[in-house]
Amino acid sequence: MEPPDPRAERIAAALRQISAGFAALADAVAADPAGPPEESRHLALITEWGRQGLTRAEASALFRKHGFSPQAAGGWVRGDWLEIRDDGRRYLTELSLSWRAGQEDPE
Repeated sequence: MEPPDPRAERIAAALRQISAGFAALADAVAADPAGPPEESRHLALITEWGRQGLTRAEASALFRKHGFSPQAAGGWVRGDWLEIRDDGRRYLTELSLSWRAGQEDPE
């Protein structure tokens, strides 16, 4: 078995970046200017998610429901807002849950 071609690996990585860029661009074009601001959508997503573990499909559906592309989850993982545990499910990190707690009204 031959080792992978390093050029092919670089091309694949570049294609992933292009794909993520197109997803972000599509989100920006499709965004409803009268809709809730992004921070409000983050809060709604995190609130609905809570401490439960979601499958990839469930997490993607939740991101879509709140106006984000499913690919946004990758950025959340890199930013330590979301983690994939050994059971294969996606969980919010303590960073996400702490941010959400800080958004609540002090009343």
